Amino acid sequence: MRKTKVRMWFGIIIAIIAVICISVFAFINQPSFGRLPQGERLERIKRSPHYHDGQFTNLHQTPMMTSDKGRFGAMLSFLFCKTERLRPEDAVPTIKTDLHKLERDKDVLIWFGHSSYFIQIDGKRILVDPVFCMASPVSFVNKPFKGTDIYKPEDMPDIDYLVISHDHWDHLDYRTVKSLKDRVGKVICGLGVGEHLEHWGYRKEQLVELDWQENAALDNGFTVHCLPTRHFSGRGLKANQTLWASFLLETPSQKLYMAGDGGYDSHFEEIGKRFPDIDLAILENGQYNEDWKYIHLMPSNMGKAARELKAKRILTVHHSKYALAKHPWDEPLMNERNMQEQDSLNMLVPVIGEVVPL
Repeated sequence: MRKTKVRMWFGIIIAIIAVICISVFAFINQPSFGRLPQGERLERIKRSPHYHDGQFTNLHQTPMMTSDKGRFGAMLSFLFCKTERLRPEDAVPTIKTDLHKLERDKDVLIWFGHSSYFIQIDGKRILVDPVFCMASPVSFVNKPFKGTDIYKPEDMPDIDYLVISHDHWDHLDYRTVKSLKDRVGKVICGLGVGEHLEHWGYRKEQLVELDWQENAALDNGFTVHCLPTRHFSGRGLKANQTLWASFLLETPSQKLYMAGDGGYDSHFEEIGKRFPDIDLAILENGQYNEDWKYIHLMPSNMGKAARELKAKRILTVHHSKYALAKHPWDEPLMNERNMQEQDSLNMLVPVIGEVVPL
């Protein structure tokens, strides 16, 4: 009788473990997780000077976690540490602009919150890291702040260049890019990210997939340069199989630098020297923490990075829509003011949806 009960409980435990394993396998094999690079793309990745021991690496050694509590301790602290004003109590001020009615000859920028923004310049329309549906694998995580979720894929006009800085969920949204697929001319992304997009129905000839220090001529007068940043990548269980990047877009009239996500490093000064007279630099500001200070730009380094780029104007993003770190939600807005007042930088500080002339 006793042996029968033991067998029964053992069988139940095995069955529960099997159900959990099957559920996890099914979950991470949803289309939204994308697909790891394979075939010719993987062979190209293996030839990259930035790919070592089966993964992409940063220019310099970059510890993911820097806390003396260790990775597990730092994660526990992050999960259970309470922060005042992590999310706004009231709706964040926004403007709902009808992008379909924008005159094509106007040079403008519209920020949608976090790291999503639209640029129209010299007759071309550029959409960067659009996340209009979900910023995580599940809808109840990374919920947008009240009032910020006002733009949807259908609000976007036809796009000439879709720019994806890296494949994290808060920058590459499956539902958004699927919805835009038939209205996008070319996709500009880092090496390996194109695998996700092909898996989701984009044509190979649409993809401008670049390694750091590569460039591509897009159209007459338009050239994109793929440049380093200090970050990491991944949508599932395996990290750093696709390249994270910043991009500099040269248009007939301006130079626009899109820094993507990443901590401070020597690349800011190098880019500033290589590309003098940058008209606008778009920098990360938000979702930082001392426990991961090398992979996101800390407030103490924002002014320094901006000065090294020598850009005429600065816009900061990666804030005001999601709470992905434990700082007060409006701390990035104070960082902007400090950059303007203490660092004497020419800052653009729009509200979500505001039309900013370029």
